[in-house]
Amino acid sequence: MKQVFIALLIFTHFMVHSQEAGSIIGKLTDKEVNNEPLAFANVLIKNTTKGTTSDFDGLYEITGVTPGEYTLVFSFLGYETLEIPNVVVESGKVTEINTALGAGSVSLDEVVITVSTSKDSEIALLLEQKKALVIQEAISAEALKLKGIDNAAAAVSQISGISKQQGSSNVYVRGLGDRYQNTTMNGLSLPSNDVNKKNIDLDIFGSSIIENVSVSKAYGSTFYGDFAAGNVNIDSKDYTGNGYLEVSLGSGLNSNAAGENFVRSEGPSNYGFYNRYSNDPFAIVLAHGVDPQAAWDPINISGAIEGGYSFSFGKESRLSLFGATSFKNGYELLEGPARDYTNVLKTDFPNVREYSYNTTTTALANIGYRINTNHVVKLSSLFINNSVDAVGYYGINGLGRNRDAILNTDEGFYVMNAQFNQDMIFVNQLTGIHNFDDKITLGWGIGYNNVFSDEPDRKRITLENYQFALDGDNNTNPVFYTNIPFDNQRFFQSIKDDELNSYINLGYKLSEKVKLNFGYNGRTKERRFSSIRYGYEIVDRDNTPVTDVNNFNSIFNVSNINIPEGSGLYDLIVLNPINDKIGNKNRPGLPENTYTGNLDIHGVYASAELSLGEKWSLVPGFRVESFSQNVEYDVINIRPDDPGYRNVYENIYLPSLNVRYALNDDSNLRFAFSKTASFPEFKEVAPFVYESVTQRIGGNPDLLGGLNGQGPTYSDVYNFDLKYEWFLERGEIISLAAFSKTIKNPVNRVVAADATGTQRYFRTGEQADIYGVEVEFRKNLLSNTDDIPVLSFGLNAAYTSTKQDLKDIPAGSENTFGTSFDRDSDELEGASPFIINTDLNFSPVFGNYKPKATVVFSYFSDRIFSLGAGSLGNIVERSVPTLNFVWKNEIGEHFEANLSAMNLLDPEISLIRENTGVGDVIIREYTLGVNIGLTLKYKF
Repeated sequence: MKQVFIALLIFTHFMVHSQEAGSIIGKLTDKEVNNEPLAFANVLIKNTTKGTTSDFDGLYEITGVTPGEYTLVFSFLGYETLEIPNVVVESGKVTEINTALGAGSVSLDEVVITVSTSKDSEIALLLEQKKALVIQEAISAEALKLKGIDNAAAAVSQISGISKQQGSSNVYVRGLGDRYQNTTMNGLSLPSNDVNKKNIDLDIFGSSIIENVSVSKAYGSTFYGDFAAGNVNIDSKDYTGNGYLEVSLGSGLNSNAAGENFVRSEGPSNYGFYNRYSNDPFAIVLAHGVDPQAAWDPINISGAIEGGYSFSFGKESRLSLFGATSFKNGYELLEGPARDYTNVLKTDFPNVREYSYNTTTTALANIGYRINTNHVVKLSSLFINNSVDAVGYYGINGLGRNRDAILNTDEGFYVMNAQFNQDMIFVNQLTGIHNFDDKITLGWGIGYNNVFSDEPDRKRITLENYQFALDGDNNTNPVFYTNIPFDNQRFFQSIKDDELNSYINLGYKLSEKVKLNFGYNGRTKERRFSSIRYGYEIVDRDNTPVTDVNNFNSIFNVSNINIPEGSGLYDLIVLNPINDKIGNKNRPGLPENTYTGNLDIHGVYASAELSLGEKWSLVPGFRVESFSQNVEYDVINIRPDDPGYRNVYENIYLPSLNVRYALNDDSNLRFAFSKTASFPEFKEVAPFVYESVTQRIGGNPDLLGGLNGQGPTYSDVYNFDLKYEWFLERGEIISLAAFSKTIKNPVNRVVAADATGTQRYFRTGEQADIYGVEVEFRKNLLSNTDDIPVLSFGLNAAYTSTKQDLKDIPAGSENTFGTSFDRDSDELEGASPFIINTDLNFSPVFGNYKPKATVVFSYFSDRIFSLGAGSLGNIVERSVPTLNFVWKNEIGEHFEANLSAMNLLDPEISLIRENTGVGDVIIREYTLGVNIGLTLKYKF
């Protein structure tokens, strides 16, 4: 009771004094970026300690100001400081000051000052939010810095209904996987850095090159029709202001890898580049061995440089330059079982030891030219080199099994697999924004992307009776497994993507209540794929023992090739000879598998932004899109009557409606409906089968109309969204959303119920239904005297229920490949029912020392990796909880020291095959280890 009485006294005291005092509120905009809201600028009453910063929407509020006359000071890093004298604050009233800041001189004529009757303080917070007509959530670069977030993947995981898979590039929006979402940069399409995925790895985008990251979960007609879960857009960083240069260096350790003698593939550099692309694969096989080489000590390192400068020309024109480049590497040691379970257990490796070394190199350059306040153009170039070098030893304890082994099916089966994957991406974009007479706006952009994705010189050596390598007896040794010549092989794969994409949007403001938008966006993309294998066919394996499992080069070198015949230990075999005359033995060959894919998407749209009174806002839209996809292929193991190509063309009509109802000044109710589509990817269509040690995944051309061309070529998607949002104080929100989706003719990855167990993509039924709810809560638990949050808490969670009907697909005249199910329905592949993300942020200020400590926890529940066919169960990816800690330390104006501890829980990453008849079988399992790192930054 005593506490309640004290609280009542404090509340009464606050109310009395707040009525006696006045307030200063307003909105800051950025002159350098088309008068967009300017976040985190400083607003201070001169010669006092009272002040604040503008929020995400450029809004600010200073409360409890004693009536009188003041000078208000606005400042932002790199921009000129603006002082506004003679600001009058009246008792019980609000003085509103709206202005714009820029790198150049600021005129007081651009300042708007009004004084009105006292209003609720949330009005200032919601001035810009009230203009948002569609459901979209975003997080800015400054917010990333505040929470200690250093990349785009971690940023989007702060948004409700989104999860990031630990140790993977996968980001799941509303529990739905890679197939159902898109990623763009500056509104233009981004290619994937992994051609087996649709979307780029968001880990690659460090906070130094991000202006903001936004996620659109509700469809609008400006998006491409291939939209189901959402669109993630990254705005690349600009800089306008005086010159600066920032340098950072970092290092760290992985708990699994520390102290290990690491190895990596022979050929690639330590920096993630392979330098033999100009050489023929046959020449590489002859000249270079198969054994891995020693790696650097497993210490993670990183380095980055960024800087910017601006040049003014007259009063309005400005040229702005920004550049950033970085390099980082990482070591991981993955240990655990790996198994190939088709309809029975085919291979079993109880112990796998895989040394993984990855690198990422990025470079971004932005050139922005503001012709005047109404016309801005921007050129952006992004380069990414991403590599993974993995050397895996399967069956190192001698207990590996293979049901097809020649000598011993119960033990001693062993595989060494050394592979290097390199993905180089070039993104070039030119965009512009133009305003005419306050009524007409024109936005446009054009982009050209290149992707070079290669797996050069994968080495795979297979042994039997490996247990003899462990017995210490020189008289007993393993031998090569030689069921087919390609059990010991060199593999080369190359993929090249070219894409041209563009958009143009014309906006016309009929009145304060009505704005019309018309536009076009389109993309044309081509992929060229090829692969080739060279197999080591052992001439006499019984007399070719493996006396040293760490020195295969003593056998596989050019001096031991079987030329002339009978004089060597092995022959090099290729499947596709140049011609029959020279044959396929010990001669160079042609690619074994090739395909070329072409995708053309062109859409035109119209939409309106309608404000109906004080409460209602509507955005109806309509899009017409043409979709054309062609895939031509020449691959092994395809049925002889297959035509070798698929070609489809469709016109698609996509309506959308977004509605906002303002319940009051600080809460909204939103509704959205749309019809969209889901198109198959090249890797889902091309029937090439990629073979890892324990899994085989291939495409299915029947996704484009079936073998006879009469089936569906894409999936229709119907989307419904309902959202309630309540904005509290600055940075605080409570929201609740419900959504549903219906997907016609959905695509799933399915494990074939046959001897090969190849996973392929099928249209597994007529319909999938998705229902879900999302909740988000952000609260400032503690603020300082300037009302700036010191301790804040965030939580978002989502539940998604999916159900699809399943049907048998018989191979025959209508289908190239077939599958069947022993059940009528199942969950959707790639969908996670439960997602939870929560974070706690502590940001005190001690003079020039400004630490920021952040703890982030995330969790996703089990989800289907591949549907099981026949009577066998699904391959399921087990749930993963993740706990990360980041401690950023700003010391003074120039120096920063940051400590991170990632993946603190170190959970097991598991793939499980369910309902095998002998219980659940672990397909793959390992831990990633805890990563501890320290980064030092200095800004000049």
